[in-house]
Amino acid sequence: MENPTAQHPFGYVRDGKVFLKGYLEYPDRQIGEVRNTEAEAIQYFINRFQLADTKVAQLELQVEEAQNKGSYLTKLMQLRKTLLEFDGLGDFIPLLEQLDTLEVRLRELIKVNQAKNLEIKHALIEEARQIVQIEDWNEATEQMQDLKTKWLKTGPVEKPYEDETEGELQRIADDFFQRRREFFTEKNRLIDERLATLQRLVDSAFRLRRMEDLDAAFQEIKLLQAEWKTIGQVPPKKQSMLWKQFKKANDLFFEKYNNTKGIVPKPRVNPILVLLEGMVGEAEGLLKNQQDFNKAADRAKQLLVNWKETSAKMKSSVDRQLSERFRAACDKIFEMNYLVRVIGYRHPFFNEKPRVEQLKIMINQMDYLVRKEKTDLMQFEDSSNASARNTEADRTMVSKINTQRRKVAMKEILLIEFKRELDVLLA
Repeated sequence: MENPTAQHPFGYVRDGKVFLKGYLEYPDRQIGEVRNTEAEAIQYFINRFQLADTKVAQLELQVEEAQNKGSYLTKLMQLRKTLLEFDGLGDFIPLLEQLDTLEVRLRELIKVNQAKNLEIKHALIEEARQIVQIEDWNEATEQMQDLKTKWLKTGPVEKPYEDETEGELQRIADDFFQRRREFFTEKNRLIDERLATLQRLVDSAFRLRRMEDLDAAFQEIKLLQAEWKTIGQVPPKKQSMLWKQFKKANDLFFEKYNNTKGIVPKPRVNPILVLLEGMVGEAEGLLKNQQDFNKAADRAKQLLVNWKETSAKMKSSVDRQLSERFRAACDKIFEMNYLVRVIGYRHPFFNEKPRVEQLKIMINQMDYLVRKEKTDLMQFEDSSNASARNTEADRTMVSKINTQRRKVAMKEILLIEFKRELDVLLA
């Protein structure tokens, strides 16, 4: 029997059990049992109903604050199911109506977004059709990968259009990558043929050295050289390796040919190398008997520009020893120019002083500069160790550190030279 003292507008107690009264099309439902008193049981489930009310309010707030509101539709459907099974005493109808209203709103937003997504995907499909027309396969591949990333970031479309759009893009992409595979398969085949041809020319060049008829061999090796120039591109490392072998075979042949014919070959002179060697000589000459280091520094700066432009024309890398000589000469000019300017500020009558006094001043000033530059170098190195790796800023710092190390090294060299000259004068 129902207990009149344990009544509630939306529930009741019967036979020690708590029931929620039916609403809408849902019948009465047991939601719990009486543990202590019926009044306490009723109050417990009244309090629990507040949880349901809070969950609905929280969902509405989350939807309001969310940028992608449509993503909350699934959560709404789950919450509605939870409410229909929730053990609490209260009026569930307004809560369900709130969810119904919110659902209508979300479905409208989703429909609008799906329409926008459809437009975006149609535009991406058209873009894909343009990409597959690009002749540069690497560029086209990069753009196709970027497009597929944009596609994945674009939200869903209505179900009737989903298979159509996905299928169309997939067909375009499949055709593109199939043609790409065929292109690189053919390219690899051609490269293999070219490598085989180059290897044949190398073997033939070595064979010619063993021929008795050197005049006939001479004509044949010229033909091999001409044919070598007609072979298309191959991977640089393999091309370099084969070229070294081919050149060695040619050198061996012409060494034998010249010895047999009594020919003394004239050494080939690289005009670019001659220019670079001239710059080294000029830079080193600027240091000798130089009184105007400011003028020398200006000329050294111009030589650095000329060196960069000229060395870029070399087919092979410039000899390291030659580069280091040039860089060292320029560095020494710059350091001497700086030292002279600093001393000029502090010792106005420096040039009138005896050489021994000049050297003492130069040693004292250079010693100070070395210590200062070393301190700066340590700070740069500490900053580099604390920074992230493989960033543009880190690469800039590495370059700055290398420059600073060069400055320190040249100052130390000059300091040693000053001390040696002073020791000679004082001996």
